[in-house]
This record gives sequence, structure tokens and C-alpha cells, in this order.
Amino acid sequence: MAGNVRFWRIHRLNESPARIVIAVSTLPSASRSSLAGWGRTSPSVATVLAVTAQTAAEALQQASQRGVLARGLGRAYGDAAQNGGGLLLRLADTAHLAVIDEARDDVTVGAGASIDELLKVLVPRGYFVPVTPGTRFVTIGGAIASDIHGKNHHGEGSFGNHLRRMSLLLADGSTVQLSPSSQPDLFWATLGGMGLTGIVLDATFAILPIETSLCRVDTVRANNLDHVLQLMEEGDSRYRYSVAWVDMLSRGKNFGRSVLTSGDHATQADLVEAGVKNPHDYHPRILAHVPAFVPNGLINRLTSQVFNEVWFRKAPRNGIGELHSIANFFHPLDMVGSWNRLYGRGGFVQYQFVLPFQQVGVLRSIIERVVIARAASPVVVLKRFGASNNAPLSFPAPGWTLTVDIPAAFPGLASLLHGLDNMVLEAGGRHYLAKDSHTTPEAIKVGYPRLAEWRAIRDHADPHGLWRSDQARRLGLVD
Repeated sequence: MAGNVRFWRIHRLNESPARIVIAVSTLPSASRSSLAGWGRTSPSVATVLAVTAQTAAEALQQASQRGVLARGLGRAYGDAAQNGGGLLLRLADTAHLAVIDEARDDVTVGAGASIDELLKVLVPRGYFVPVTPGTRFVTIGGAIASDIHGKNHHGEGSFGNHLRRMSLLLADGSTVQLSPSSQPDLFWATLGGMGLTGIVLDATFAILPIETSLCRVDTVRANNLDHVLQLMEEGDSRYRYSVAWVDMLSRGKNFGRSVLTSGDHATQADLVEAGVKNPHDYHPRILAHVPAFVPNGLINRLTSQVFNEVWFRKAPRNGIGELHSIANFFHPLDMVGSWNRLYGRGGFVQYQFVLPFQQVGVLRSIIERVVIARAASPVVVLKRFGASNNAPLSFPAPGWTLTVDIPAAFPGLASLLHGLDNMVLEAGGRHYLAKDSHTTPEAIKVGYPRLAEWRAIRDHADPHGLWRSDQARRLGLVD
């Protein structure tokens, strides 16, 4: 490949370079907005300003004592991307200007680009992002700030493992270039640092060559929790991607029954055998939209039980080599627009933690407690994590990670979650900041033993505390 290098620079057909220059030379007026996380809890009002990489430094002049924070597409579940009373900056989505280096299998793109738009550039050219969470509506800046993980962490780590460099706007208005070898302390502190070290303007990261836009997927129905844990322990190493849905309402012999899906990107040979003619066809769609008003209590014990029964029964007992679209395999919830509205005005909490592998007994006890409480909605995900990276606030660590959605109106929710917190922390686990909306400063100190190290790096880069968020204030991440 070294002798035949191609660089792709993609423009929208209806957008000329001249129009782009005009757009980046003007700083629009700011607006006041009430914003919440994807869980729709604890909204706050902030001043919101749309910026580009070229105008972001200028926008810092509008900062108040409440500080500044970059906000992407608002898919953090709690208050991590909120800054009540302060300034929020939205970077423009420039995925159409992405530059692909085919010799190095990497891409350079603005941090405001969404994975959704970037995939529309990458997939038709035979590439995939190195890591994607369960939604494609996440910006690259948000992926870095949260050090996102996906179904392949057990083998390929989190987003930061594939990041080669980034441009970071500092509090003094200057921009620095960071990489694992250039200012590595600040590089790793920015990964998982929840936007509190500066604003990522652009980044270069590795991308995965793929032969087709489909995935070859094996599906197994697991009869109970022990069964799915065994399947994952024995089989995850054979698959690039692996994730299990767990029924958190079943008891008795069906306790923890699950549907395990594992797979990889399909090859050209797979498509020929199936009679598929266009190997790189990629057109993700939203099939339905949830209306703005949904009655409170729509997701309850009865509706969740019905959904869980249908979801479990519709899965094949042993489906081998089925072809799924990228959207269906990686981002099934994205097929329903504004699905978070299903929980009503009160919203919901997404609770995610990781436990060391040897603490599988604690994992079982936590699941038992949620099952007994009858609190969980149908959105429950179980995965295995591989090795951690060097980022002090990166969430993944070797072990089991469980994600549970619970309606915020559930009676006794705070007591239930704080009880689970204690179990997680006593077992050597921790909670994901990108999902958190309820934990305490003490829980974060215990779960992230390198927090003081991160704070020292952050304070050196931002001595006057410009970068702030509602979450940072709630958890004492900044002074």
C-alpha cells in the first residue's frame, strides 16, 4: 500500500469551499437553552454557542464564572455534558471533510463529527470505526471525552487505544498537539476526562478495513445467568464483537436468561454465498419516532415483562452465520428516534458498572437485588472488558460490565442504587462517568484511585478552572 497512497477529502454536493469559509469566519449569537442528558433527568439552563475549530478560541471570551464546556449530541445519560449558568460550545459536524490515509489505515476528522456521519463516509470506502458504543449519534470529541467502549473491548480496548493524535484547545486560547509520545500526561488525562482538560478540535485515529457493510452474527439463547456467563467466558475470544441482553425480571430456573450475540464483519465470500450484490451498501434508517408526549408509566413491570418474553422467544436458539446490517447489529436502539421519551417526563437512569472477573458472585448478587426489586426496564446489557489503557479516568477495566436502565420514577430508586454502589465499590469495581447521574464524590474517589493524579494534570493545564460541568461540580472533579 505504501506505493499507492490515496487521501480522501469529501465535500457535500451542495456545499462549496467558499460557503465553508464564510461559515467559519462568523461567530453566531449565543442562545439560552434548558438541556439535559439522554436520561432526561436534572436539566439545567446554559448559554449555547455554535462554533468551529477556527472560532472556538474566540468564543472563550464569552465565558462567565460558571465556566465553559464542549457539548456534542447530548448522549451522555446524566449531567456530564451540562453546564448550568455557564457556556456550552457546539462544534460543527465536519465529517464530510474527513481525510482517510489508506497507507496508515487512519482518519483525521474534526471533533464535532458524529460517528453517524463519519460511517457514511467510511463504510462505502471499506472502513469502520475502531470502536462504537450502542449509538452512532456520538461525536468524536464525546468519544474521546468518555473514552467510549463497544462490543469489542475484550479484544481491542476502548477508543483511546486507537487514538493517534488530537488537537486540544487550552483554557488560555492556545492549541496543543497531543499523542501518546507528545505531552502524554495531558493526552491520557483528556481521554475519559469528560471535557475538563480542554476542547478537542480534531483527531487522528486508526480505522478498521472491512470487506462489506454487513456483519456475520451467531446468536444463542442462554437459559439462565450461569449459562450466559459460561458461554462468554469460553467463546468471547473467538469473536471480535460480543454482547448479551439479560432478562432482569425472570426468576427461578430462568433467572438471568439471556440472548448472546457474537460476530464480526462479513467477508465478500459471505455475501456471494448469500446472494448479496452490493458489498458496501450502507443506508442506516430510523424506522419510527417516539412522539414528544408519552404518558408517564408506559415502561413498567408489566410492559417490560411482555417485551422481555417476546425478545427472548424471537431470538434463535442457535443462529449461526446470520447476516445483519451494521445498524441492526451495533445500533438497534437508533432505529427508534427519541426512544428515551418512552420513559415519560421523569426520564430514566442508566446504571453501568464494572467488576473484576473474580467478583462474579457480586455480579450475581447485584442482578438478584435488581430482579427482586422489579426495577429494571428491558434495556440491559452484559459484556466482558479486556485490559485497561493508561487514562486515569478511563472506565473499562478487566472484568464484567453490566448496564441497566431504570425509570427515574421507580419508588426507592436512590436507596436501591446507593446500595448497589456499595456492593460495586467493595468488590473493587467502579461506575461509568458518561452514564452517571447519581453517585457521590466519595464513590468516584474509591472507584478511580488515580483521580488525584488526573486532577494534578488538569489543574496544571487549566489553573484558573475554566472547564466546568454540572457533573464536575456534583462529583467534586473540579474545585
